[in-house]
Amino acid sequence: YLLRPPSVPCSLFYPPSLPDPLLFCPQNFSFHLPPFLFIILAQFDAAGKEVPDFEYTPRSIAHLYNLATVSQAKTQAANIVANDFRQKAAEYRSQAARIREILENVGLAQESLPSNVVASAQVLANVANLLNIRDTELSSFLVAMGDISLRKTGVDEKRAKVHKESKTLLEYTRKAIARLTYLKRTLAQLEDDVAPCDAQMENWKTNLGVMASKERQYMQQYNNYRALQNRVGYTPEINHGVLVEMAEHRKDLEKKTKPILDTLRSYQDLPPDKALAALAIEDKKRQYAAAEKYLEDVLQSALATSD
Repeated sequence: YLLRPPSVPCSLFYPPSLPDPLLFCPQNFSFHLPPFLFIILAQFDAAGKEVPDFEYTPRSIAHLYNLATVSQAKTQAANIVANDFRQKAAEYRSQAARIREILENVGLAQESLPSNVVASAQVLANVANLLNIRDTELSSFLVAMGDISLRKTGVDEKRAKVHKESKTLLEYTRKAIARLTYLKRTLAQLEDDVAPCDAQMENWKTNLGVMASKERQYMQQYNNYRALQNRVGYTPEINHGVLVEMAEHRKDLEKKTKPILDTLRSYQDLPPDKALAALAIEDKKRQYAAAEKYLEDVLQSALATSD
């Protein structure tokens, strides 16, 4: 009573089928065991086994109480079923005695029957037990045979289903084996290609180093060319198209200035008249300045068009 677990109420700790809990108090006995432990001890004693040693804790006692409760319930159920079976056995024995007496009265006792009739009766009894029938009616036999036929049909359907599933699994297994074989072959091929790929990678690595050095060389040359262009005054606005345009304008200007240059050269044959020479020189200077201004305007317009 002192070892009752906190989770087990006092009313449940002592089952109603047991005597009064006060009879099991420490002052009445020299040991401190809960009452339901006596049930467990009695079970071990009936089985001829010793009770194993274990520590009496609240958890173990609660577990033992649950075991004892379940054991009592199952024992009571087993006793009820056993009593029912005993009653049915007694009824069957009395019915067998009555039928035997009737058979003996009509001269159909088992001892007086031929051996083939006894064997047939035994076969009939075995079939009745197999079909789980308890009478000799044809309807019961037909119903039992129909039940067996239904069970056989169900078993055949399940067998066909299992056979179909087995075929499907077998097909999946074959495909998996084929796939595994293909993967193994691919793996072996890849392992064989490792060495050539490593050599090719090394070649690519060497070529990459050469290309990197060439890139640095080309970048250095590019920077040198850019510095040279900056020194000579090259700007991005001066491209090939602009230069071609300027060359065409230069040709046009040369065509326009050529007559003026020819005229200036013809002045060299003039008489040395200072006044006339000064006048001619001033006229040619104006024409030359006008030509230079026209050339500058053309160049500026060409640059503006390229922008």
